[in-house]
Amino acid sequence: MALVKATITTEHSGAVVSVMFNPEEYAVNQDNTFASQSIPGLSGPVIQFAHGGSRTLDVELLFDTYEQQRDVRQETEKLLKLMRIDPELHAPPILRVEWASLQFRCVLTRANQRFILFLADGRPVRARVTTSFQEFIDPEREAKEVSRQTADYTKLHTVAQGETLSAIAGRKYGDPRLWRVLAVANGMDDPFDLRAGRALVVPAIPYVDAETGELVT
Repeated sequence: MALVKATITTEHSGAVVSVMFNPEEYAVNQDNTFASQSIPGLSGPVIQFAHGGSRTLDVELLFDTYEQQRDVRQETEKLLKLMRIDPELHAPPILRVEWASLQFRCVLTRANQRFILFLADGRPVRARVTTSFQEFIDPEREAKEVSRQTADYTKLHTVAQGETLSAIAGRKYGDPRLWRVLAVANGMDDPFDLRAGRALVVPAIPYVDAETGELVT
């Protein structure tokens, strides 16, 4: 059974561009962006997730009007119009690329035409168009669909009677020698002045003193 034709639909108007021939393949790509920060005393930079990248769809489309003996640019122009600014939107339109199980909400960011067959008068009748679509992410829609929670790596610990900083560091970090991290993070001049009931900040490690910028170990 033949696959249904791939279509590209303009979201706000409902206008549909049907692909003349289904593509042989397509590629969906995605990446993440990480920020790195060098900290004195570490053998390498600390890597922290910055943000996700939008997915991209790369596909080559074939247009052929040889049998009709007419200019293939009449067909490719329908695709290229999707990159132009819509007067109502003041931006190129949001699209839906659909083909069988492929459903992709996006904008068209690139279209590279190659004309590969011509009539005697020079009119092109066959073209391959390499296209790139970038996923369109609507912040309001994503906020409704995806639950986001702000990551908070700092914890609080209530000091029990008789506890010491080294004992707390041993339980929280697995190394009692990291007691100084707790002392600096909590602004303690005297590490032995630890009263029961005090809420103690337990920061993530490696810990950098916000005032001096130095790594605390």
